[in-house]
Amino acid sequence: MNARTLFDKIWDDHVVATRDDGEALLWVDRHFVHEGSHHAFRTLDDRTATVAEPALTFGVADHYVPTLGRPMIVNQDIAGMIDRLSANARKHRFRLFDLADPNQGIVHVVGPELGLTLPGLLIVCGDSHTSTHGAFGAYAFGIGASEVAHVLTTQTLWQRKPKRMRITINGTLGPHVSAKDLALSVIVAVGANGAHGYALEYAGRAIVALSMEGRMTLCNMSIEAGARCAVIAPDEATFAWLRDRTYAPSGPAFETAMAHWRTLATDAGARFERELALDATDIAPMVTWGTSPDDALPINALVPIDARAEKLAYMGLTPGMPLADIAIDRAFIGSCTNGRLDDLRAAAAVLRGRSARVPGLVSPGSSAVKRAAEAEGLDRVFIAAGLTWAASGCSMCVGMNGDLLAPLERCASTTNRNFRGRQGPGSRTHLMSPAMVAAAVVTGRLTDVRTLPPLES
Repeated sequence: MNARTLFDKIWDDHVVATRDDGEALLWVDRHFVHEGSHHAFRTLDDRTATVAEPALTFGVADHYVPTLGRPMIVNQDIAGMIDRLSANARKHRFRLFDLADPNQGIVHVVGPELGLTLPGLLIVCGDSHTSTHGAFGAYAFGIGASEVAHVLTTQTLWQRKPKRMRITINGTLGPHVSAKDLALSVIVAVGANGAHGYALEYAGRAIVALSMEGRMTLCNMSIEAGARCAVIAPDEATFAWLRDRTYAPSGPAFETAMAHWRTLATDAGARFERELALDATDIAPMVTWGTSPDDALPINALVPIDARAEKLAYMGLTPGMPLADIAIDRAFIGSCTNGRLDDLRAAAAVLRGRSARVPGLVSPGSSAVKRAAEAEGLDRVFIAAGLTWAASGCSMCVGMNGDLLAPLERCASTTNRNFRGRQGPGSRTHLMSPAMVAAAVVTGRLTDVRTLPPLES
């Protein structure tokens, strides 16, 4: 056979049929839905249709759910959406992780931590950051409401095969430089839409050295470069993560599955339409200054003098000003990008023994992450520093659940998008890693975490 990329292998394994125009009908292994998927279920009701494969469909309450004041939900529109998701789960007999479930959380955190995400699977969800699951060697991507309805009723989806791009990253990340900094550097190198029409594959020593949490962060933000999806070949770190997870194979079945997973690697000589190489050693802690994730620079840089006037006006910045002079009003730690236990540990390590100069919200990526963080005392670190410890959900990543910035408020955020109004009308968002957000919290401005003075013993 011809040499194939990792993506080619997963694609080929899922093709049911191919049309004359080149589009392929693909089998879907996992379909995640959330409370915002109600439009698709209404389509099913209009057609008097049912979910084709309830055992492959999983519901999660995450996008609109409040993270403060639970179990009370004051907003009746949101309460109604959550009730409709529960009603659809009962009607169509699929597993739901609702607000009362100990496994509730953000879908892209819950799937991997439960072992629902496995190498070689095709995974879809009505959320663009479904690319997160590619960290496990899965083909995972976001779909629209009509596509959600199609998957619900057929467990298949028509797709045109993306081109392939490989990004090879060698070298070693420096102290306090994280996967978030790597992701922002990739977006800058590729451009906000530079990977449009491509499936990305990450390779190289720096990728192998990443934890699974770091790989998820990198794949999560690949969509911000315009990619259809991102994949990383499964390896020993992947297998160690998946062993003994609730929905992963167990016993002899795990060993059999692992033998197959080891074949999910790009063959020598496989062709990519585009190749890019980066050196992790050159990457510094990154922050965004504008209104697109590719408006990112090392923290010791200046706001570009040739920046577009409308971006500067919206963000309230002056060309040539040091990024480290930008004062913040608020901070947020969480989201499907950086709401995992390792992310909270990184932020807590900076905040331990220090006090916040600005208010901030910390929302764990899942209820399981929340329990684990509390068992380690991380919640006490955040609270002692002056931050609010909340429940799990998408929270301040997107302004639809009550966790909002006021107009013109400036936020240091671990989220994935800094679009205009993303965190509330008129909000100003600066993306960075959990450690960098923590550094900004204790200084009240964008700060290089590497420059914080050591605490007195």
